[in-house]
Amino acid sequence: MCRQSATVCLIKSPSRQQRAIADLPSRLATLADPRDRRGKRHSFVSVLLTACSAVLTGAKSFAAIGQWASNAPQDALARLGARTATAFGIRIAPSTATIRRIINAVCPGGLADLLGYDPADADTLAVDGKSARGSRVDDSPAAHLLAAITGDGMTVTQLRVPKKTNEISCFADLLSPYDLRGVTVTADALHAQRDHARFLVEAKEAHYALTVKRNQAGLHERLRTLPWQKVTAKYYDRSQGHGRKETRVVQVLTVDDLDFPHAAQVARVVRHRTDLKAGRHGRETVYVITDLTSQEASPQRLAKIVRSQWVIENRLHFVRDTAFAEDASKIRTGHGPDNMATLRSFAINQLRTAGHTNIAAGLREMSYDTFRRPLDLLGLN
Repeated sequence: MCRQSATVCLIKSPSRQQRAIADLPSRLATLADPRDRRGKRHSFVSVLLTACSAVLTGAKSFAAIGQWASNAPQDALARLGARTATAFGIRIAPSTATIRRIINAVCPGGLADLLGYDPADADTLAVDGKSARGSRVDDSPAAHLLAAITGDGMTVTQLRVPKKTNEISCFADLLSPYDLRGVTVTADALHAQRDHARFLVEAKEAHYALTVKRNQAGLHERLRTLPWQKVTAKYYDRSQGHGRKETRVVQVLTVDDLDFPHAAQVARVVRHRTDLKAGRHGRETVYVITDLTSQEASPQRLAKIVRSQWVIENRLHFVRDTAFAEDASKIRTGHGPDNMATLRSFAINQLRTAGHTNIAAGLREMSYDTFRRPLDLLGLN
């Protein structure tokens, strides 16, 4: 059964060998076609390639993907593998209804894994969740998606958190298929769990840097009362952006008797923020616990690792909201919310790989030659 599906999905998760297939059509062909054998007219892979290409031009909905496909010229449809009809070999684009049915039904875990980035050589990996607000239906909560992203801004995978549970129960499932040896995994206070620390160090041979706040009252109090006044290992960092100025002071202590698996160091991060427009000042103190020793991570490196957690917010969630209007999307049924989020993340990965630092500008550039540039970027011949 697929590890990432919010509902029962009777196929296995893609293997590492399948994820490593360089050719995108061949990689997508390893997914199981969710349709009944009867009545198939369009190739499963060609429909997925059509969706990937349309989203690369900024398509935000099933209707937009269908409209892109219906206007595609014959040479573009041939590169996508669209079916032929009549004796003249005319290519026929899949309809909006066909696109909707397939994206709603395709295995979300398999699609996310096959379109994701391999984190094996990454320095850091940030884990965090986001709700697709527009997917809420009556009393049913919005789809909540837990994702992992490298420090370079490349999305690895995501899973939809099942109803009546939370991100904690999905943490290990999210990361299990990947080689994380030597990678430092960061997460917010919700994931400062002893089981997570053991899983990362013992099962994955990775490192962790977990934020601790007052939701872990006992651990937080223990960290708060450490002898911070005696600390000599400090690092100062200043930045300005998004209408505010921030100064961060990072103090680091080595610990050997803390009741937390494999803990080697604790960092206290004091953030001083100034709202440049309103003139308001604020201060926040958080603690970060890690298995990295002082030889492996200096205060400066720990400060960089702590900041890498914000990559997932600034370079994934924020981008999907602004460039693709994800929170306004009304896609609600089946696996639609999670699979459309995967297609958006894939488009962001492709644009970053091509050298685009501004995703909105990259989408505009794709749209200027809407039936050639996206296909070139995906390597479709």
